Amino acid sequence: MQILGLLATGLAAGIMSGLLGIGGATIVIPVLIIWFGLSQHMAQGTTLAMMVPPIGLLAAWYYWRNGNVNIGWAAFLCIGFVVGGLIGAYFANLLPDIHLRKIFGVLLLLIALKLIFWG
Repeated sequence: MQILGLLATGLAAGIMSGLLGIGGATIVIPVLIIWFGLSQHMAQGTTLAMMVPPIGLLAAWYYWRNGNVNIGWAAFLCIGFVVGGLIGAYFANLLPDIHLRKIFGVLLLLIALKLIFWG
């Protein structure tokens, strides 16, 4: 049953990622915490490990094939993402789980409010 739940979560995240460009953090992390009981740290780390192959290879390729990828910009974003990911992971592991979870929740709330009221 756990495997089916993980597959369904991955499927939902993949659909949302392909459709809206979101999925990993906004779907998988909350599901791993709420339904599977992972800590915030474990959920974030697991999600990062999940996103590397499928997003980097398949979804981006499909967008590129349809002329919707700026390779130059993507390269600079990638460099920043790699460095930022290391910095963020370092600081995330210094924070207690409850603080990290609250920061994550506030960020999602602020994004939602911006999109709903000032989008």
